[in-house]
Formats: sequence, structure tokens, C-alpha cells
Amino acid sequence: MHDILAPLGHLAGASRFKRISDKLYIDGNKIYRDKGLPFKSTWFSVYYALASAEAPLTILDIAEHIAFTHITVKNILREMEDEGLVTIKPNPNDKRSKLVSLSPKGKTLLKKLRPLWTSISRALGDVFRAGHPDIVNILNRIDKVIEEYPIYQRVDELDQAARITIIDYTPQLKTAFQQLVRPWLLEVLNGTLEKEDEFVLEHPDKAYLDTGGFIFFARVERPARSEGRPPAPGIAGCVVLKRLNEDEFEFAKLYIKNDYRNLGLATRLIERCITRCKENVATRLWLQTTLRMQAAHKLYYKLGFKDSPAPPHMAVLSRTEKIMSLDL
Repeated sequence: MHDILAPLGHLAGASRFKRISDKLYIDGNKIYRDKGLPFKSTWFSVYYALASAEAPLTILDIAEHIAFTHITVKNILREMEDEGLVTIKPNPNDKRSKLVSLSPKGKTLLKKLRPLWTSISRALGDVFRAGHPDIVNILNRIDKVIEEYPIYQRVDELDQAARITIIDYTPQLKTAFQQLVRPWLLEVLNGTLEKEDEFVLEHPDKAYLDTGGFIFFARVERPARSEGRPPAPGIAGCVVLKRLNEDEFEFAKLYIKNDYRNLGLATRLIERCITRCKENVATRLWLQTTLRMQAAHKLYYKLGFKDSPAPPHMAVLSRTEKIMSLDL
């Protein structure tokens, strides 16, 4: 039989997991049926949670213990109750929930299931080793990664990233730089710019490019999804990479337009700074910030920056309250 999923690679991952799972469940049911045991493979996790518990559990307790959905646990318990394997009683502490435990029949069945599970486990070990000797731990790691960073979120962020292009400064972008940075600086500085700020706004090329630095812009190629009206394509953010010496850079003037925030632009701009530093064989990247920018600090820490004292060759701005660095 031709397997049309084979050429799909990772895209068919969930389908293959489902196919393998179905085969294991079907074979498991055959084993229980041949042994004359009133049990289904799909009941195992719920049954085992109840068998391992020292006291009755709520449906929510079971769902949390085995990482199943509430409705899945409820449906399994309904089948097990029909078979007489569980006892479900009102919860005296919460009228909205029920307390579940193994019935006398369910406890008696456990004595017959345990030695059978040992045999099944050995057989599964042989099967899993055909894929990889450490397959169980691999599956655990996959499960953990999906829990921490769901597929839907990964796809959404990749989709957002496809809309973003990071470009270098050109003379035509001088006005865009001023329009991005000036309002933000005026807000941060309560309407009064420092001398360095005035100079770099009027002469960004002299302030940064002529001294071996760079200016990058984030350009959104097409509108992003949003509940309201999506922002229009165009220049959405910028960052400056200032050369401190032959081995070190400092990034500054990182700004993203309000309508384009939470699209990953700041991360993309900082990553470009890191990449350019490495291309220039730099050993350290610095930044200056204020204590009010807590959201930015979380991003910096995530990217590997650490709190550091200012180096002697850095011109520390009067508004600076925190200095961080990244070893490259």
C-alpha cells in the first residue's frame, strides 16, 4: 500500500503519532480480550491514576495528573462506570465536582492487570527500541516542548516573521529614522533632548556610520493580523549599533511603533545587531536603559544579556539607570 504521508515529513508528524497510537490501542484491546479481562487500552492512564491514589480524586485531579482534557477523562470514566470499575460519588466539599475511586471490582481487576502490564511493557520496549533506544525520553521532551511553546504559537510567530525584513540605513531613510526616534526620545526625556540626541537625529550617518557603526530598520512587508484594523506596510522600527572600539559595540535607539509591537520586531532588530557584531569579530555588545523599561529588560535577559558595570570607554547618558552586556 502506498503511504501518501511519507513525503510530507514533519507535516505528517501528528498523523503518524495518531496511527501508531491507534495500532497500540487496538493490539492492547486484543490482549485484554484474549485474557478475558474487562479493560480497554484507552482507560489505562485514568485507571492507573486512580489505582495509584491514596484517596478519591476529582475529575479535575485526574486530568491534571495525566495531562488529559477534562472531557476526555469524563468520557473514559463513563465507560469505566458502565463496566463497574469505578465508584463516583458527590464531593461533600464542592457540589460542582464528583469524587472518583476504584470500585471493589476495579481493585480486584488490578491484581490481574499488573503482571500483564509487565509483559506489555517488555513488548513495547522491543518495539520502541526499533525507533530509538531512548524513545520514551524523546517523547517526553517533545511533550514538554509542546506544552511550553505550543505549535499554534510557533506557526503564528513564523508567520509574523515572514512579514518582517531587517534592512540597513540608506540616506533615503534619514527622515524615517527621525520620525521614529524623535517622538520616543521626547517622551522619555520629558520634552528635552540631550546634546548627543540632537546631533544623532540631525546627522545619523556621521554619528554612527562614519565611526564604524550601523543603523537597522524593521520593515513590515504586508499587514499583520489583528482584531482591529491592521497596521499598514512600511518602516515600523529601528535600532542603532554604535561602535565603541575594535572589539565592542553598543546598541541604542531601539524603538518600535506602537501599532507594530508584539510582532517580534525588537527581537529581530537585536538579533541583527548580534549577528553584525559577530561578523565584525566583536567580543561584547553593550546597552544602556532605564528602570522603567521592564518589558525590554525581560527581552534582554532572554537574549542572554547580563547586568554589568559601565566600561571606561562608554559614554554613559545622564538618563541611564541600568547597563547590560552580552558576551559574543
